[in-house]
Amino acid sequence: MTNAQFEIQLIASLVAIACAIPGTFLVLRKMAMISDAISHSILPGIVVGFFITQDLNSPLLILLAAITGVLTVVMVEKIQQTKLVKEDTAIGLVFPALFSIGVIMIAKYANDVHLDIDAVLLGELAFTPFDRLYYNDMDLGPKSLWVIGIILTFTLGLLFAFYKELKMSTFDAGLATSLGFSPAILHYGLMSVASVTTVGAFDAVGAILVVALMIAPAATAYLLTTNLKKMIALACLFGVFSAISGYWAANYLDASIAGSIATMLGLVFLVVYLFAPSKGLFAVLYREKQQRLEVSLITFILHLTNHTEVEERHVNHLNEHINWHKVRSKAVLNLAVKNNLVTIKNDVVSLTEKGNEFTTRAINYIITNEDALIEDMKDDFFLFRG
Repeated sequence: MTNAQFEIQLIASLVAIACAIPGTFLVLRKMAMISDAISHSILPGIVVGFFITQDLNSPLLILLAAITGVLTVVMVEKIQQTKLVKEDTAIGLVFPALFSIGVIMIAKYANDVHLDIDAVLLGELAFTPFDRLYYNDMDLGPKSLWVIGIILTFTLGLLFAFYKELKMSTFDAGLATSLGFSPAILHYGLMSVASVTTVGAFDAVGAILVVALMIAPAATAYLLTTNLKKMIALACLFGVFSAISGYWAANYLDASIAGSIATMLGLVFLVVYLFAPSKGLFAVLYREKQQRLEVSLITFILHLTNHTEVEERHVNHLNEHINWHKVRSKAVLNLAVKNNLVTIKNDVVSLTEKGNEFTTRAINYIITNEDALIEDMKDDFFLFRG
């Protein structure tokens, strides 16, 4: 592995971590699309900053871009507060307008400057090792590495300093206010960090990949845990893994690095979406199937309670009168027998003492309109859950 390859992977990994931290809070606050709006609408701030300084590397560009990002959030919220349109509509109104203003400013006044749309939207990690920072003829490494490193350090410092406040305002803004925190200040502070991170990563990876790195790892982590610290850590881990694996995929396929990283982000999310232990698609489908079987079991046990006739309790009754298919009937009976709720003798089903107790409690919960507690009761009685 060459030095340039190492630097590209290091920059991509740092960008992934820097994006994953604010991205986690954006996902939890249901503001994922705001990141897309910010990533495009900060373009006018970059252009104005360039007009003032005539230097694409000036820190003023990052400052004005952050201000433009916060302005975007304010405009979206003000439009939303009118109750005339919803948040997604407000976002769709604001960021195209601001982005278009930036495009027009570039085309009109900066046409001879390397501030083109492709560079802003796409970025190119492969070029980052060639844009280096020198001090007294000493090579200090790629500029992007320093920019992202400083932004990440700043972001981590704010996270450690205001973790409790951010957590409180994210999950319960009312409680945060009563405890003396200002959700508004924290909100706009988070938007400022997202804006600074986005513009800092522009030159390295471009706006499109910034959005992917900000949202996809956090959304993937959300499917695996409800613990905020673990979610942040997992988001950073998924981001770094996708950045490194995406780079080597691009190297092998001779394809776009940014495109390969975004593809890996999508693949990682897909795998977790399908196989996550509790929120994964297969887990949800299995749980729904299990719940349907349990409901059928409870229905059958209540039926046995209301009927003492032998023909009503015969195995064949499940198919003939309750209108269940043989597979479903067999599954219900097996589950009931495994949990010692019924016994079967000469194809006639009878409730056991445990089955009678379960039925009594189930009826009591239903009569008292506390049927939500049925799940707790099933945990007490069911050793096997389908």
